[in-house]
Amino acid sequence: MSNHVSRFYSAVSVLAGHGRIKQRLIQAFDQNLSGIESAELPIAVRQSFAELRAMMSQVAPLNGEGATCASVRKMSTEEADACAHKIIDLYGDMIRFGDDAQEMLPLIMDEETRVPPFLVKTN
Repeated sequence: MSNHVSRFYSAVSVLAGHGRIKQRLIQAFDQNLSGIESAELPIAVRQSFAELRAMMSQVAPLNGEGATCASVRKMSTEEADACAHKIIDLYGDMIRFGDDAQEMLPLIMDEETRVPPFLVKTN
């Protein structure tokens, strides 16, 4: 899980860099996010990531360019900006809904809460 968070962090870092938004978007997605499968992500972000992946691969590539490059080339600047914002939102969600927080929650609450001996009042 932490590997995916670091990949989203790297993508956000690329988006915050210099250059045109479309170039940064292609680089951020291709270098950091394209290899992630939706099933590997927390349940809370799978649908949004699947939507991002669909937006980034909706155009068939031409003459050696990748699907991401072809899709972003056909986007307006506003659409590319929306995709960049979606990556940033997904990064925030990955931090907020990461599996680490989910693992700490008890699945079964059948055990009594035990009070440490030093907190028990004696008469």
